[in-house]
Amino acid sequence: MNARDSFNAKMPTACFLLFFAHGLVFSSWASRIPIIKNALSINEAELGTLLLLMPIGQLSTMVPAGKLISMYGSSWIIKRCFLFYSVFLLLIGLSPSYWTLAVVLFFFGVSGNLCNIAINTQAIEIESMTKRTLLSSYHGAWCFAGLTGAVIGLLMINLHVGTFTHFAIIFAVVTGIWLYSKQNLTNIIHKAEPQTRSIFKSVNPTLVGLGIIGFLSMAIEGAMFDWSGVYFQTIVKAPENLVILGYTSFILMMTLGRFIGNRVIEKYGKKIVLQCCGMLMSGGLFLSVFFPELWICILAFMIVGLGSSLSVPSVYSTVGKVSTIAPSIALSFVSSISFLGFLMGPPLIGYIADSFDLRYSYGLFACFGILLTLMAGQMKVFRKY
Repeated sequence: MNARDSFNAKMPTACFLLFFAHGLVFSSWASRIPIIKNALSINEAELGTLLLLMPIGQLSTMVPAGKLISMYGSSWIIKRCFLFYSVFLLLIGLSPSYWTLAVVLFFFGVSGNLCNIAINTQAIEIESMTKRTLLSSYHGAWCFAGLTGAVIGLLMINLHVGTFTHFAIIFAVVTGIWLYSKQNLTNIIHKAEPQTRSIFKSVNPTLVGLGIIGFLSMAIEGAMFDWSGVYFQTIVKAPENLVILGYTSFILMMTLGRFIGNRVIEKYGKKIVLQCCGMLMSGGLFLSVFFPELWICILAFMIVGLGSSLSVPSVYSTVGKVSTIAPSIALSFVSSISFLGFLMGPPLIGYIADSFDLRYSYGLFACFGILLTLMAGQMKVFRKY
């Protein structure tokens, strides 16, 4: 490891702002999906295909992102590539056809994941330098950006501001954050041994276990992000103006949990925190399944949000401490397995709901929380960190 720059007090803030900028770009795109769908006359099947292209782009960067960051450092990637994420957001706003949008979304996913791995690696490096637990609050910044982007999107739509103009404003904000942050980054390069075999054969069982825990947690997150509104609509039978309370209650507690999570992890340790996260996610989902009443489900989804808040940050924070390969490569491996849960969870929910009922889907995913709790208790790595 070669640290070219000494620590300065602006580094944690700069990294926090980069997480916020990343979340703002993603949520801005999400807020405009219905508008773009109507503008390009895209049907539901075509939209489903489009939405798959972004995660395909993300997964395609799994190996190259880790290698690039290992070779050049996370700050090198952030300085040269971070702005491309918001550039592709601009191009989404300019896409004149379905096929143009398809290509742009693929590269939107590529750039988004490259930036995601770079800023998470940067966060792990800052944690190592400061000897503090910070990743939870950084992920909290991403969640808060999700709320901010949704509110901005709602405002822009109600003011009849065009999609490109909306995205241009976000691009300007992100550019300002990038200009500040790129001057205040760590510049650590991990001199890893040349890879003589596949990365998949180089990782150790601990990293696989961390990836599976991330998978279980992000599968539940995906179920909440994509299906909470539908659950309130079809199962809870909430009034139309209250359907959004399912998602809102979940994301608010997830954001709050991540901002207070650093102290919780430092006080109780990652093993206990992860076990509690699994039980909270499981308990909240089971509560919504057995008592599908409006106010009970609002409470249940708040419990799930709190449980979801610290699981992935705890996993990512552990990666850099247990890897025998470059942290960026290890993080790329673990985050890619984790993200598969986010990608595969929502379709699985839909298939089960189509054959049985959405409550059965949520009941199955509640079992994921139990499995996460058991795995966290058995993995030796959480006894050390």
